[in-house]
Amino acid sequence: MADGNDQRKRRRRREYGLFALLVAPNLLVIAVFAYWPIIYNAFLSLTDWNMIAARPKFVGLANYGRTLTDPAFHKTLWITVVFTGLIVVGSLVIGLALAFLFNLPLKGRGAVRTIAFAPHILSGAAVATIWAFIFDPGYGLMRALIEPFGAEPPDWMNNSDWALPGLVIVYLWKNVGFAALIYLAGLQGLPKELDEAAAIDGASTWTRFRSIKLPLLAPITFFLLITTVIGTFQAFDVIAVMTGGGPGDATTTLSWSIYNEGFQAFNAGRAATLSIIMFVILLLVTTVQARVMERRVHYR
Repeated sequence: MADGNDQRKRRRRREYGLFALLVAPNLLVIAVFAYWPIIYNAFLSLTDWNMIAARPKFVGLANYGRTLTDPAFHKTLWITVVFTGLIVVGSLVIGLALAFLFNLPLKGRGAVRTIAFAPHILSGAAVATIWAFIFDPGYGLMRALIEPFGAEPPDWMNNSDWALPGLVIVYLWKNVGFAALIYLAGLQGLPKELDEAAAIDGASTWTRFRSIKLPLLAPITFFLLITTVIGTFQAFDVIAVMTGGGPGDATTTLSWSIYNEGFQAFNAGRAATLSIIMFVILLLVTTVQARVMERRVHYR
C-alpha cells in the first residue's frame, strides 16, 4: 500500500514538474512584457525624471496631486470621455443597424460585408491619410460633395470646432464594420423559433426586436462595449497623423497627452502618472460594466 502511495506521489511530482517546464516560458514572457512594465510604470509615476538624468528623483504622490488638480488634465479627460462615448454609442448603434441590413437575403451582400469590414483591418496611418485627403478643404472629396449645394466645407482638422467631430467620423468608419460583423454572427445564431412564434402571435417587427432579439444579443453587446471602450480610450495613431492633438488642445486625449509628456516634454514621471490614471479608469469602467451587465446578460 505504501509503495502504491509513493508511486502516485512520484508520478504527481513528475506531472507537476512537466507542467512547470511547459508553462514557465509563457509565464516568463508575460511577466517580462506585461506585468513588469506595469510595476515599473507605477514606480516612475512616483518620480521626477527627464530620461536623461542618471536616476529618477523620488517625489512620492506629488505627480498625482499636480495632475488631478490641473485644469488642463480635466479638459483632456473630458475630451477623452466625449470622444469615447461618441465612438462607443455610434459603433454599437450603427453596427447593429448594419448587421440587420447584412442579414437580409440581398444579392451581393457578401461583397458588401467585406467592404464594410475592410477599414477595420487597415492601419491607422493609412486610414488617417485617406481621410486627411477627404477632409481637405481645398481639393478633398468632401468639398466635391458639398460645393454643388453652394456651401463651403469646413477646415476640419485645423478648426477647433470641427477637429473632434472629424476624428469621430474617421474612427466610426474604421470600427463599425467590426461591430456589424460581430452582431451579424450573433443574429445568425439566434433561435428562429422564438421570432417566428412572436410573429404568429401578432408581435410587430419593433416588438420582436426589442423584446426578443436585443436581449438575446446582450452578450455580444457586452463584448463590444468592453472592447470598444478600451480600444477608443487608447486611440492614438489616427490622432497622431491627422491632428497631433490640435488645433490647440481640441483633440488632446489621454493617450495623446501621455505621448506628449513622455516623448515631447521628456517628463517620464508625469507620463507614467497619466498612464496609471488611465489604467485605473479603464479598470473601474470595465469592473462596473461587468457588474452591471452580469445581472442583465444571460448566456444561452
